[in-house]
Amino acid sequence: MNRHIRRVTVLGSGVMGSGIACHLAGIGVQVRLLDMPTEGADRNKVAREHLANALKSNPSPIYDKAFASRITVGNFEDDLEKIKDSDWVIEVIIERLDIKQSMFEKVDKFRKEGTLITSNTSGIPIHLMSEGRSEDFQKHFCGTHFFNPPRYLKLFEIIPGPKTDASVIDFFTVYAEKFLGKTPVLCKDTPGFIGNRVGVYSMAKVMELAQEIGLTIEEADTLTGDILGRPKTGTFKLADLVGLDTAANVTKGLQQNVPNDQFIQDLKESNVMNFLLENKFLGDKTQKGFYYKEVDRASGETNRFALDLDKLEYRPMVRAKVPAVELAKQSGGMKNKLGVLLQDKSKAGDLIRKHFASLFAYVADKLPEISDVLYSIDDAMKTGYAWKYGPFESWDLVGLKNGIQLIEAEGHQVSNWVKEMVEAGKESFYQVKDGKKYFYDINSKDYQIIPGQDAFIILDNIRKTKEVWSNAEASIQDLGDGIINLEFRSKMNSIGGGVITGINKAIDLAEKDYQGLVIGNQADNFSVGANLAMIMMMASEQDWWELNMAIKMFQDTMMKVRYSAIPVVVAPHGMALGGGCEISLHADKIVAAAETYMGLVEVGVGVIPGGGGTKEMTLRAAKHLISDDVKTNHLREAYMAVAMAKVATSAYEAKNLGFIRNEDVIVVNKDRQIAEAKKHAILMAEAGYTQPIPEKVKVLGKEAMGMFYVGSDQMVAGNYISEHDRLIANKLGYVMTGGNLSEATEVSQQYLLDLEREAFLSLCGERKTLERIAHMLKTGKPLRN
Repeated sequence: MNRHIRRVTVLGSGVMGSGIACHLAGIGVQVRLLDMPTEGADRNKVAREHLANALKSNPSPIYDKAFASRITVGNFEDDLEKIKDSDWVIEVIIERLDIKQSMFEKVDKFRKEGTLITSNTSGIPIHLMSEGRSEDFQKHFCGTHFFNPPRYLKLFEIIPGPKTDASVIDFFTVYAEKFLGKTPVLCKDTPGFIGNRVGVYSMAKVMELAQEIGLTIEEADTLTGDILGRPKTGTFKLADLVGLDTAANVTKGLQQNVPNDQFIQDLKESNVMNFLLENKFLGDKTQKGFYYKEVDRASGETNRFALDLDKLEYRPMVRAKVPAVELAKQSGGMKNKLGVLLQDKSKAGDLIRKHFASLFAYVADKLPEISDVLYSIDDAMKTGYAWKYGPFESWDLVGLKNGIQLIEAEGHQVSNWVKEMVEAGKESFYQVKDGKKYFYDINSKDYQIIPGQDAFIILDNIRKTKEVWSNAEASIQDLGDGIINLEFRSKMNSIGGGVITGINKAIDLAEKDYQGLVIGNQADNFSVGANLAMIMMMASEQDWWELNMAIKMFQDTMMKVRYSAIPVVVAPHGMALGGGCEISLHADKIVAAAETYMGLVEVGVGVIPGGGGTKEMTLRAAKHLISDDVKTNHLREAYMAVAMAKVATSAYEAKNLGFIRNEDVIVVNKDRQIAEAKKHAILMAEAGYTQPIPEKVKVLGKEAMGMFYVGSDQMVAGNYISEHDRLIANKLGYVMTGGNLSEATEVSQQYLLDLEREAFLSLCGERKTLERIAHMLKTGKPLRN
């Protein structure tokens, strides 16, 4: 059956229901969001208010606020029968079996045959919810568990019921990956499924160990945060974010529902958690949990406090200084970091050793109870709990035999299948061969390919065998079919000399021996922009010739990207700021991840875009000019996007700001991005790509420039911007209107690039600009001076 999802009904409009509705609307689906009816004229008040609150939240649950028009609110009494035109009905109501069963009885009455019915339950057994329903209902019913927030967390657990048709599971597996942008993980119908079963145990165990060892919550969070490739909140702060009542209830629920899980049963009752719950200190939702903050009315300063785990009293929060963590940061990759932490002889090392020993023992013990394949456990933790490395991947980094020794040293049992694996001469849970990733299968007792990789190109898997050139900041890989990829690998993928060299080398190679070029990577962010430290050093030393040459090299490289003899496809994702945005603007085509945060942010550090960004936004505005129209409308919009350093919060917003064009492509699943970019490079090459001819740019001259100058004067007069902001804004307006031209004139792009570079250099000579750059380098935040 060729199934399509056009209309979805979401039953329940709370935080999860509204979030799911927003995500579905974001990918183009028509959504009906229902909840309890209210008395009076507005029967849909509950759903309407919940949706309104969701749309006000930050970060936004939807790619573009305009997409909310795809959501219609309603109520369970007046609108439930309308599910007959829905392709999928998702239940997201209270976690009580009797209420869910009652709802499904009504749904079964109104649904049309073949309609998909799923529950977003996080723990209630799937088989209990469909009991007594029609045969067709049970065939098309399963669990589809989103993680909160639905837009941002990629885990999508699929839990079949006893009578779920295999085609339904196959459909959701493909739909989740391709359309929802999720990582589908097939789960067995066991309590907590996979993500919460492992994640809740891990969190509860870390909290128990921290108190047992005598660490502060700040120290424990420092040890279990980004140093391990996990959310920087660490464990205790994450619990505050989730809600301590929620965390406690889920833990107790698991203890009640998995009596044979000795690891869960051995978790000790926490007097600390009892203290917090009794006092209704439930975390962020009550503004007090393991941490809290308050504003001093006299000074206006924010004071932060943390709970003393022994005294059960709050004290001023102390930024944890853990020598083992500082040493690990300097050691290199994650494998080296784990080695340093595990060898540490202090309390910090004790926590890491005990944590990983219990985690490794636990996940090995849960196969095949919660999953038949170990990669599902890793996928669940990476996409549901935002771990960079899953438990088995972490074990591989530690070393298989080292992990076994760790488990035994801490008094845990090693699962028999792991012992058999070692006895058979296996040395890791994963292998990479010919660009594909394989996992150890406990049933066949051998390595099997992880399914579904054909849609993806994973650079980690091909880098060793397909690299054709590299330097310290960039790497070029052969993607096959005549396409190469340029990957940045500088710190935060900032753009310095090594990256610029890499771009030029990649274009030269592609023009000589290949058909096209992709510029993309799979780091957390595409690029945070230019290497500010380099700019700061040159400007401070007043080495203007060197700085001028560096900026000109960047400009020339961007023009080479735009006017090369082969198609160049750029694949931005995450932060694509400043120079990262400028590279994207000059591509033949952008293949952006939906989660792309793009913007020309140079004004925040006291300059204007100097790598062709100012020129390119002027060019794009000029293409919209109509002689009899209000000439400056599009130019004003482009100017404001740059002058206000606007950053799009999604690729769809980037389109609204003019950074992404209609002909560019947006993919919801970032894992597909490089493969999709390669596909478009091939399509352009095979269609007979012709090297573009540089376009002229129509600029509007002094009349439009005066408008911008008057605007900046008014902003200063109203105390909205500083004098230095005005100087930057006026420099930007000068460039975007073409400088000292008495009337509208067509100029070359090089003319605008020269103006842009001159303005950039002159601003680098301003003391207040250097203060802004220094402040950004020190704090990561913009300075208004």
